[in-house]
Amino acid sequence: MFGRGFDSLQLHFLILSVFMKRYLFVCLFAVFALLVSANNFNYENVGEGYAEDDIEASIGDDNEDYTEIDGDTIVDNMNDSLYFIYRNDTLFVFGNVGILPKYVTVASAEMTNTYKRLFKDLGTDEGEHPCDSVYGFTWTHNWVNPYKVPIDSMPDSVEVDMSGFVMPIRGAITSKFGMRKSRYHYGTDIRLKTGDSICSAFDGQVRICDYDPRGYGNYVVIRHNNGLETVYGHLSQIIAEPNERVAAGEIIGLGGSTGRSTGPHLHFEMRFLGNAFNTEKVIDYLTFEPKDSVYLITLKNTYSHNAELKALKAAKYIVVKKGDNLSVLAKRYGTTVKKICQLNGIKSNSVIRIGQKLRVR
Repeated sequence: MFGRGFDSLQLHFLILSVFMKRYLFVCLFAVFALLVSANNFNYENVGEGYAEDDIEASIGDDNEDYTEIDGDTIVDNMNDSLYFIYRNDTLFVFGNVGILPKYVTVASAEMTNTYKRLFKDLGTDEGEHPCDSVYGFTWTHNWVNPYKVPIDSMPDSVEVDMSGFVMPIRGAITSKFGMRKSRYHYGTDIRLKTGDSICSAFDGQVRICDYDPRGYGNYVVIRHNNGLETVYGHLSQIIAEPNERVAAGEIIGLGGSTGRSTGPHLHFEMRFLGNAFNTEKVIDYLTFEPKDSVYLITLKNTYSHNAELKALKAAKYIVVKKGDNLSVLAKRYGTTVKKICQLNGIKSNSVIRIGQKLRVR
């Protein structure tokens, strides 16, 4: 009995020993991963080129007042250390979570990169957001205009502080705000090269980072402290994160031509209570500065295009079918040939084709 018991105990111990030897490395690795995950963040390259050898690094939350060092360790003024490792152009930084900065700048002899911290936890949607009371405490990541406030019902004579404005990208206007054939263009298109940095126009908080294949492409929406919201469309890459607090001039993405686009450009919108207005009313595109330090939003001037929007909403479009001509269409829809021609920019003797889209009212 004793012998059999002793042999069984030895067998159990042997099995346990084999198990421990086989899985010791896995267990140690798992423990290490847990420790590392609690004390490291990844940083994404938002600069240019690569830095690999003879590097210097500097840290800071606002790209200012860095502490610079040589080698593999960044030391801040509190004598706490941050260790970093490069892998696939991602900078892994290890150290006390409390001192991890938002940006790390790494320089070699030939180039400089700026890395932005990839936030693992940006919190929830609860809490205060910019101008909550103005927007009825509505904060959503799903719609550019979730407020559904008619222009005619908006408050009149609202002052907006423009003093902190930073131009998202300096470039020529390629398409203006206004009617574009059968639809309305709610932004200002600005020429750029794919990969150009796009900055936040004002201080604020990111509300949306999303992709719209038939429209904006990759786009970002920011609610600002001054009450405005801005939209940045057709980005090649989104760098900002939903709920992230951003400063005026902070990089939120890279320019591109995603979505409904014929070439690289930034589709830039300004909105108040969800309703877009012409950015050229407030920005001088020659100097890239605001026209005034305070802009007064009024229904008469800011939303002078409201009549066009109402007409567009009431508009009716048809597709030309076999046997249709301008006279037939005018009679069918209770209008005149002259009016149809005016709406479509054609002449009374123009030949219309089967499948052609025409506006009849």
